Amino acid sequence: MREDSGVIVGVCVSHEHASVDQLETAAADSQRHAVESLLTEPGVTEAFALQTCNRTEGYVVAPDHETGLAALELFTRAVTDEVVVEMGHEASLRHLMRVAAGLESIVLGEDQILGQLRDAYEDARGVGGIGQMLEDGITKAIHVGERARSETEINEGVVSLASAAVRLVDRECSLAGQTALVVGAGEMGQLAAKALSEHVDRLIVANRTVPHAEHVAETVDVEASAVALDAIAAALAEARVVVSATGSDDQVFDVGAFADAGETAVVDIAQPRDVPAGADRLPSVTVYDLDALESVTAETRQQRQRAAEAVEALVDEEFDHLLTQYKRKRADRVISAMYESAERVKAAELNTAMAQADFDEDQREVLEAMADSIVSQLLAAPTKSLRDAAEEDDWETIHTALELFDPDFGPEPPEFVEGMNIEDIPEGMRDDIPPAVLEQLAED
Repeated sequence: MREDSGVIVGVCVSHEHASVDQLETAAADSQRHAVESLLTEPGVTEAFALQTCNRTEGYVVAPDHETGLAALELFTRAVTDEVVVEMGHEASLRHLMRVAAGLESIVLGEDQILGQLRDAYEDARGVGGIGQMLEDGITKAIHVGERARSETEINEGVVSLASAAVRLVDRECSLAGQTALVVGAGEMGQLAAKALSEHVDRLIVANRTVPHAEHVAETVDVEASAVALDAIAAALAEARVVVSATGSDDQVFDVGAFADAGETAVVDIAQPRDVPAGADRLPSVTVYDLDALESVTAETRQQRQRAAEAVEALVDEEFDHLLTQYKRKRADRVISAMYESAERVKAAELNTAMAQADFDEDQREVLEAMADSIVSQLLAAPTKSLRDAAEEDDWETIHTALELFDPDFGPEPPEFVEGMNIEDIPEGMRDDIPPAVLEQLAED
């Protein structure tokens, strides 16, 4: 398969249709492992996976839609059909742009998804999943995400799940004068710590790697300390609110950890979840998960709707540019093959002609210039026609041209000799010109 052939096929399981449990079920062990697994599937030449707390998505480049969907069963076989969105080539590209711009997030326009998309791109590239087709699509999506945030107000207000979590808890129970515990020192944990520091009097950051927790504690403008995960029980006894956002594959808490914690509000924004479902049954514990954040994010969504309309227009614009880019590349692939074939013929015939007579340097330059002119004139018309065909999605013409010109001139070249005269071709070179071309020249 040529590296510019095939189509992109995608699947998405997101918060829009799936529950937290279904999101966990659809997710692979890691983005890198998912890409590695996809690349072993028959027909898959490129692969990409994006897994966040509210979405699991997979994309492959395959020879056709059905082959791509079969490979993507890695994400879909364990969940019901109604929570899976299947996407063809163009729908996948548009969706990636919308995701990068924050239009598909729980918090409309949130910033974290753009960094997560970049990380997923690096993960896929690191295991050989990114070829030319996904390279163009994903880098364009990242560009759209950057433009959306620099040119519109899509990220004004609540800009992350972490800040939405803090707003939710502050609404339910005032955080003023309280102690808060943040579990996890990654990007989401840092955001939660920053948001909480604007409301509470004291902050505790717990993490498996204590120096990372210390770094987060040093970045906030409130009294803060760092502890290891095995000190969580003591930290829970002091904290009124807990925001858990680790990247752990296993649950960080057990139900018993909250038994003696007293009145505690817990927001679990980790994926998979850090807090077991049974914790919510304790009378002194209130657990909020991703689904509970919808009430907060709905307000932000209304505030950002006007900006979202501007971003939608931006996505439309960049989507059209991307499709044109793909079309031109496919046309350029054929055009390059044409010129390479013509150059080989030209070089061979020039060598033959030069060997038959003792030309001086000036004569050689004249012959070479004439040969270059013939090639340019012969290929000028098909070059334009192929680019026009690409713009009009006329892939049959593109495919036919590939068959004719890759790797050598075929016996039935397309009609691209309009305006040429047979006298333009030296007698000694006519035997090696395809008959169809000579016939057309003679008719003209």
